[in-house]
Amino acid sequence: MSRKEIAAESVAEAYLALLAERGIEYLFANAGTDFAPIVEAYAKAAHTGLAAPKPLIATHENVAISMAHGYAVASGKVSAVMVHVSVGTANALCGVFNAARENVPILFTAGRSPLTEEGVFGARDTYIHWAQEMFDQAGMLREMVKWDYELRNGAQLETVVDRALSLATSAPEGPVYLSLPREVLAEKLSGFAYNSPSRRAAVAAPGADEGALEEAAKILSKAKRPVIITASAGRDPAAVAALGDFAEAFAIPVVEHRQRHLSLSAEHPCHLGYDPTPFVKEADAILVLEMDVPWVPIRVQPPAACQVIHLGVDPLCAQYPIRGFPCDIAIAGAARLALPKLGAAMKVSDGVIAERRDELVTRRAAQRAGWKSCARRWRGRHRSTRHGSATASARRAPALRSSSTNTRCCPSTAHRPSRARISGRARRRGSAGAPARRSGSSWRSPTDR
Repeated sequence: MSRKEIAAESVAEAYLALLAERGIEYLFANAGTDFAPIVEAYAKAAHTGLAAPKPLIATHENVAISMAHGYAVASGKVSAVMVHVSVGTANALCGVFNAARENVPILFTAGRSPLTEEGVFGARDTYIHWAQEMFDQAGMLREMVKWDYELRNGAQLETVVDRALSLATSAPEGPVYLSLPREVLAEKLSGFAYNSPSRRAAVAAPGADEGALEEAAKILSKAKRPVIITASAGRDPAAVAALGDFAEAFAIPVVEHRQRHLSLSAEHPCHLGYDPTPFVKEADAILVLEMDVPWVPIRVQPPAACQVIHLGVDPLCAQYPIRGFPCDIAIAGAARLALPKLGAAMKVSDGVIAERRDELVTRRAAQRAGWKSCARRWRGRHRSTRHGSATASARRAPALRSSSTNTRCCPSTAHRPSRARISGRARRRGSAGAPARRSGSSWRSPTDR
C-alpha cells in the first residue's frame, strides 16, 4: 500500500482528483451556484494537468441521472452525478428511484445551500441561497439510496468518498447520496494525500449456503414441471453462462419476466419466452432467480403443492415494503456462484432429463409458431388499414375537388380570407406599427384575430 500526494489547493480540486483515482471517468452534471468551486477546479485542472473525471453537462437533472444510469449498466462501472442543491435533487428523484430498483451503482451528489451567511469563503451571496435550503435535503430520497451523508470538511474527504463507493458497489448494488456544501468545497488545502489504491473495499459477492442449496436441489430434482423465472440474473454477465449451463443440463424452462437485463439468449433451447403465466399454473417447483415480481397473484397462482425457491443477492427484496410471494427456501447468493453448486447437488435421471427436453422442444416450437402467426396477423391488419385509408382518401378526393370553390363545404378553406384581403389588412395595420407575421400559408399581423 502506498500514499499518493497531489498539489491540490482546494477541497474541490482534491475531490475531483480522488474521483478520477477511484475510477470515475465521467461526472454527469447540471450546475447551479453551488458549483463555483467545482468549475474553478476544472478550469485549473485544464492548465495543471491534475486528474479529474470528464464533465458531461446535461440540460436537466433527469437527463443527467439517466445518462449516468445507462453508462453504469453498459460499462459495469460506477458513475457519478452532481446536481444543484435541493431543487436539483428533486428533479432527479425519479431517476434515483429507477437506479435503486434496478440496483445500479451511482454516486449521486448535490451541492448544498451555503451553511453560513457571511464571514466564510463560499458563504451565501445571493437571494436563492436562503430560499433553496431545506432542514433535511437528503430526506426526500433517503428511502431510495443505500447511504447518504454530507461532507463536513476536507480532512474526511477520502473516508467519505471511499465509503460512498464501497457501499454503492456492495451487493445488492445501488445509488448513494452525498451533499457538498459550497464552503467545504471552497476550503483551502496545502496539498492532499490519499491511499492508492483504496483500502476500503466493497463487499465480495455472497456465496450461497451449502445446506440451503442441497435442499433446493432436492426440490428441483424430483419436480416434474420445474421452471426458472428471472428478470435480472444477467445484471452479472457471468451469470448468463451459468444460467444457460444449468438450465440446459437439467432441461428446465426459463422465462424472462419483465426482463431488465439479458439473462438468457432467446436462441437458447431452454428459453421459453417472457410470460410466466402458463408455467406458474402447472409448475410443481419454481426457482425465482434475481426476480422481484415473478408473477402477479391476482392473475395467476402456482398450485398449492408447488414449492418455490428464491435465489439472489437479495432474494426477499428487503427494500420492498410488502412482497408476499410463497417462499419455501430463500438463498442469498450471487447466481454465478450459486448455480454451479446447485447443479452439482442435483440428482436427476437421464430419462427424466430426456422427457423434459422433448417437452421443451415441443413447447418452444409451438410458442414460436404462435408468435409468428400473431406477427403475420398484425402485419396483415397494418397493410389492410393502410390500404383502407388510401382507398377512402381516393373516394373523398373528387368530392373535395368539386367543392373546393365553396368555402362553406370545404373545411380547408372555410372562413379563410383571400390573400388580397390579408395583404390589405397587413398594409393598413403595418402603418400603425404592428409587424406582420406568418400563420400557415398566409401573412397576418399580430392583431389579426
